[in-house]
Amino acid sequence: MVTKIHALKILFIYPVLLLVLSTCCICNTPFTEKDDTIAKENITTCFVSPCILCIMVNYGRIEYGKQIPYIPETGDTIQKEGTVQTVYRNGKYYGVLAGKDKKIIFLKDTLIKTGFSPGQGTNTKEYLLLSDPDRSLKKGRIPVKVFRKSKPTGIARTGTWSFDLPVQYIYYLVFDTPFKRGNHYTLTFPGGFLPALTFAYTPETSFSEAVHVTQIGFRPDDPEKTAFLSCWMGTGGGLEYESPLSFQLLEDKTGIPVYNGKVKLALESTKGEDGYNINYSKTNVYSMDFPGFSTPGTYRVYVEGIGCSFAFEIGNETWKNAFITTIKGFYHQRSGMELGPPYTDYRRPRCFHEDDGVIVYASKAGLMETGNGLNRDDTNFGNLVKGLTAEQVANAWGGYMDAGDWDRRIQHLEVTRLLFELYEFFPGYFSGVHLAIPESSNMLPDILDEALFNIDCYRRMQLPDGGIRGGIESEEHPLYGEASWQESLRVIAYAPDPWSGYIYAGTASHCSRILQSIDENPASLYRQSAVSAFEWSEKRIAETVVEQKYINGIRDARNCAAADLYRTTGEMKYHKIFLSTTVFTKQGEELAVWDHHDQRHAAWVYSRTTWPDVDETIQGFCREALFREAEERLVSTQKAGFRWAKFTWAWPSFGALSAPDGVSLARAYILSGDNRYLSALINAAQHGAGANPLNLCYTTGVGKRWPQNPLHVDSRISSQEPPAGLTVCGPMDYFVVDKSDVRWCMDIVEPYIYPHPEDWPGLESYWDVYWFPAQCEYTVHDPMARNAYIWGFLAAR
Repeated sequence: MVTKIHALKILFIYPVLLLVLSTCCICNTPFTEKDDTIAKENITTCFVSPCILCIMVNYGRIEYGKQIPYIPETGDTIQKEGTVQTVYRNGKYYGVLAGKDKKIIFLKDTLIKTGFSPGQGTNTKEYLLLSDPDRSLKKGRIPVKVFRKSKPTGIARTGTWSFDLPVQYIYYLVFDTPFKRGNHYTLTFPGGFLPALTFAYTPETSFSEAVHVTQIGFRPDDPEKTAFLSCWMGTGGGLEYESPLSFQLLEDKTGIPVYNGKVKLALESTKGEDGYNINYSKTNVYSMDFPGFSTPGTYRVYVEGIGCSFAFEIGNETWKNAFITTIKGFYHQRSGMELGPPYTDYRRPRCFHEDDGVIVYASKAGLMETGNGLNRDDTNFGNLVKGLTAEQVANAWGGYMDAGDWDRRIQHLEVTRLLFELYEFFPGYFSGVHLAIPESSNMLPDILDEALFNIDCYRRMQLPDGGIRGGIESEEHPLYGEASWQESLRVIAYAPDPWSGYIYAGTASHCSRILQSIDENPASLYRQSAVSAFEWSEKRIAETVVEQKYINGIRDARNCAAADLYRTTGEMKYHKIFLSTTVFTKQGEELAVWDHHDQRHAAWVYSRTTWPDVDETIQGFCREALFREAEERLVSTQKAGFRWAKFTWAWPSFGALSAPDGVSLARAYILSGDNRYLSALINAAQHGAGANPLNLCYTTGVGKRWPQNPLHVDSRISSQEPPAGLTVCGPMDYFVVDKSDVRWCMDIVEPYIYPHPEDWPGLESYWDVYWFPAQCEYTVHDPMARNAYIWGFLAAR
């Protein structure tokens, strides 16, 4: 369903007043009243067309639980419920005990509500619009229709497994006359469910939720600069703006127009955007391009009669500033060290370090044999815990915590590989990028120091014979109420396995090759470590029968390690192994095929290898595959209304829409210098940076509006704002829910969503809810690593 709106001057034949109740917890507006009214401080207004007013009201405020010393009182009972000890005070849920000695209690959350009823606001007679200057409104006017939608904006855990959620209510009121520029209006509510609101129709100075632009900004020489216009009205469907419609760039402080352009239809609501033929906006999307404008400054995009975007910058440091924030996200995920000033305002005690008495026990199970590795028949912890021994593992600290929880896994070396690749492309640039990390005073560039902190966890645990442990994991997910430095579960290191060994060998070889031009000592250290890990893995697969379910994963990791060691050393033994395991022996192979192979990195490494005996035919096939994927991603940006990039059959979820799938675009640009790939990469980066229907940057600490409730356990337990640099998984189209293990998340939030979440556009289906990991969590290797790589590339190229 699409509602047509003539969006030019007085041509509107179907004026609409959009009343949006609740701004999202993104705005984090404080409540000032706890009685039966909603405070005006929780209501903001904006226009989304010359006849649409957007009124936003937060309904419900959470007082989050916090940790305090547990002092037992008469009437307290303690019950073991699952993995936690729950305290009931006078028969009511009070909190959970935390820490090894259980002398701390983490209190329950509480949702503070006002007297607003969700059933209110659906009748046209509940509104009356007045205006003194407008004689036609002397007696007031009611809307002719009301549309609405609502969604949760947070979550209070009020019991062992009970929740209460604040909600964003959004009402669209359709009036039969347009607003008049400069006039002041009063919107009253005869039923009294909201206090009277006053506002002026001054779109050239007002923010509009319908106008979307990156919150990072652009470099002056970016070949693509774009903003978007769209609005989905819930039960009212999408808004169809009719041409001609103009836009301007306005100087942010003065409002002076500096650029004029025409709004163009980018994608109709009926057209699919990927292999599933789904439209993820469910409304027409319009684009506003200004690629030729390059004057540095701060601007707003103003759409005639509708309103303005958030302010954004055009300047040489825009991508760099965003990149530095994403890298700070990795610093905030560091394990085994204290976090705090002068490196960050976020504070966290040292965790998981042997000097604090933390004991890490060895398991007989390798990472590849578990659900966290290649074994789909196992759970995350099954084989790991079954293989637990009394052996203690020394030097088992450091690395990056995986996500909101605290495991460190070999897959995280994706971060190290991509950061080293950025430096390889642009060594001069990244040598000058200061990240304000503890290692900043040494001789290495900060980007390499950050990447090495990650890989050094696995190097420290390397066995004398070369075996590589795949990581460190607790025996279960974090106990509710405990922070990382309070871990009371047993901490376990995986046994060495060949898959982990090969992944490590390839990454360590890459590090060695780049470090060679800076300092031979660390270069030699990582090279020898890589060779040792590779030889151990070779011996292991020669001595044992590899189960079928591990063959493809081991083959691809071995292939990549061999390619990298060949490029680093030039030794033929590695070249022969690469040639015997590559899929690129014939033309037309893809870089990756689900459940068969993933040789993206190997193809890239070999395509850049320059030894005289390189096989030029296979090298050519590698390059062809890389360019083929880059072309597919380029086409995906052209099919998508908001120009995001993803594999056409990738689910619209789990980071696919919060960070661009653009690594192949960057690599294709490096190989060819073709600006088409650079343009596609810039376009692809816009959606996750705030140019989306929610006007939300999916990386904390970037832009004007970002997720307030990422699943980051330590900050929630310690009552701090989530740290900067976390790129969350982001929106998820509803069709994914029953195809993946997220039904339990949806069961919590679904009663608070209207219309039914199945009817929501995929791009708006982001619930900023802590207990929805599929949207609000993240992992360091994806989407965080991918996002940092793209932003860093665009900063340095």
